[in-house]
Amino acid sequence: MHKDEESFSFSAQEQSSASQDPLQADNLSTRISRHYPKMSKGQKRLADYVMDHYEKAAFMTAAELGRQARVSESTTVRFATLLGYQGFPEFHQTLEELVRNRLNSIQRMEVTYERIPQEKILDTVLTSDIEKIKLTQEHMDRKAFHQAIETILNAKSIYVMGLRSCAPLAAFLAFYLNEIFDNVHLVNSTGSSEVFEQLVRIGEGDVIIGISFPRYSMRTLKAMEFANNRNAKVITLTDSIHSPMNLYSSCNLIARSDMASIVDSLVAPLSVINALIVALSMRRQSAVINTMKTLEQIWNEYQVYSRDEINPIEDNRELRIKDPDKNTLDS
Repeated sequence: MHKDEESFSFSAQEQSSASQDPLQADNLSTRISRHYPKMSKGQKRLADYVMDHYEKAAFMTAAELGRQARVSESTTVRFATLLGYQGFPEFHQTLEELVRNRLNSIQRMEVTYERIPQEKILDTVLTSDIEKIKLTQEHMDRKAFHQAIETILNAKSIYVMGLRSCAPLAAFLAFYLNEIFDNVHLVNSTGSSEVFEQLVRIGEGDVIIGISFPRYSMRTLKAMEFANNRNAKVITLTDSIHSPMNLYSSCNLIARSDMASIVDSLVAPLSVINALIVALSMRRQSAVINTMKTLEQIWNEYQVYSRDEINPIEDNRELRIKDPDKNTLDS
């Protein structure tokens, strides 16, 4: 017995989330509902499987998905085309974005445990991270990257914001921006009101760099909206052109991310951040060199970094090494 059109919907909570999704006007559920009556029996089995097991289908190839629905790989490809996608890769990407945005932590762990054997975790995760960096490199918008550099260089004040799993990325970026510029602010928050208090002076001529990956932080998104309303420039570092983070940005940097159990794979975004820091420091070489000279003096004077282990513990004490032949200590 096949499902009727009305059965093709996610939960009420998911539909509510979809109402805030840029793809809401033509999302996957809507497409399947619209085309279901004219599908073949095999395509209907595919539709049933995708709607019932979309969290698993997102990690399958066309051939694997076909086997699960008991259809051929070519039927799976035609199914994607019927829904209005250019091919299976575009359909699969839409499915991945849906899953990344809607799976909770428990569901993410279950998906991971099903697709990665325990003995292959290390190789699988490292290979996946390498692949995400390669994909980011291949698809990065170079024009947007250079636009971000110019925007930051010309900003009166620079704000950096990333919450939850993105907080370390934001802190890393702000740490090095502070060594290049005098006007960097890291926005930290445990509540929405604190965000606006830290952004109260943001305005025209300033820039905010917002970092967010699925599941997207609503507080970060609201901060981008606030900055945009105050005529500040908004730069986003996120995972997709469909990310809600891009609603208020003038410059979008896209870096691939992935789910690995409860862990967000953010190695590709970190590589993009490294590239930003290097590019900015090269554009301000003289200022950076002067800052680093001053910092080196301070670090030495106040012993910020420990000395090499073979150096004297005290300035007036020489390191004594035992001579194995003489059975004595030489200085």
